[in-house]
Amino acid sequence: MRVLSKIELLRPPTGDTQLASMRGEVRANALDRPGVYRMLSSDGEIVYVGKSKKLRTRLLSYFRCSFPEDKGARIVREATRIEWDYHPSEFASLLEELRLIKLYRPRLNVAMKRDARHFAFIKLTRGAAAKLLVVRGAGADDAQVYYGPFHGAHRVGEAVRELNDALGLRDCRLDQPMHFADQPELFHEFPRTPGCIRYEIRKCLGPCVGGCSAAQYAERVRLVREFLDGADDGPMHTLRGEMEAASERLEFERAAVLRDKLASLEHLRAEFIRFRFAVETLSFVYTVPGFQGDDRIFLIRRGRVRGQHVVPRSESERVRLLEMVEDVFNPVERDTAQVPAHEIDELLLLSSWFRRFPAELGRSRQADAFAAEPLPPNDGARDPMASSASSAA
Repeated sequence: MRVLSKIELLRPPTGDTQLASMRGEVRANALDRPGVYRMLSSDGEIVYVGKSKKLRTRLLSYFRCSFPEDKGARIVREATRIEWDYHPSEFASLLEELRLIKLYRPRLNVAMKRDARHFAFIKLTRGAAAKLLVVRGAGADDAQVYYGPFHGAHRVGEAVRELNDALGLRDCRLDQPMHFADQPELFHEFPRTPGCIRYEIRKCLGPCVGGCSAAQYAERVRLVREFLDGADDGPMHTLRGEMEAASERLEFERAAVLRDKLASLEHLRAEFIRFRFAVETLSFVYTVPGFQGDDRIFLIRRGRVRGQHVVPRSESERVRLLEMVEDVFNPVERDTAQVPAHEIDELLLLSSWFRRFPAELGRSRQADAFAAEPLPPNDGARDPMASSASSAA
């Protein structure tokens, strides 16, 4: 959470004279076309970032708020000037808004402009004894490891609890002190008295009570990562080997426990596959009509915009675009459930966009099909007010 500075706390609300000046500036100069705007305080701080497909109308609405406690009134009272930039379409504005919010972290943008209600991610925390958390999106610390997205946070949370039980990962609080068995000072400073029921019933390795070494816990974390990544059947092979070894040593009780864990993992793998949203479905060439014919082509792969280009109107432009398409879509990328933290917000944004406007998928083409299409006619006959946002809305 961002802590407000003393200057910000003591800064007086913008006066009526300045508000009138800002409103006059918008009325005189802003156009009703797609764009992104920034609200700035007297010391140059960007306090809010927003976007609109009709920029002038949206900005004037801030000055028509009926009550001081309205969100729009509170935002504009924090600002002393407004800056804006135009973009070809609402989709382009949405991408730029996200970029600016991530860059400046404005304090009045309470959350990223994303629709995270439909998706959940599994986060593997850092530290000597990592744990799994079910979250809606990336946190401020981009060094964490995320898997997903998945549908249904509640169901995914239940599956994660089963996964913890099967592979022995902890689920205690993040700041719980860890005491591994191979710590030399363990028995001098820490009484080895288990206080966790999961350790006592053998559902956790017990890294907090000296129940395992750091290397043993790290090995289980590795198995969890392989399992969530879907890379191979390593975790199942490992448990099956331990089960067979226990059986050969006539440790039938332990073999039965391992057998149950193996069956649970096989069930969970099917569950995670069912819950997972296939980011591969968001891999295509997307053509977006723009304001006054400024049409753009966005190259989207695995839920992230990898490049954009104006719609080609000459053979040389088409050649450059096809080279970009080849550079984006030809390299083989590993099919993995792991998502870099810095890509999560854009993945959620694109998922939300095509969920809200499913007809926009009609403007998409697979890369090979797009490359085979003829060059569009250069007749200049395009709707000057066309935009994907207006047609979608």
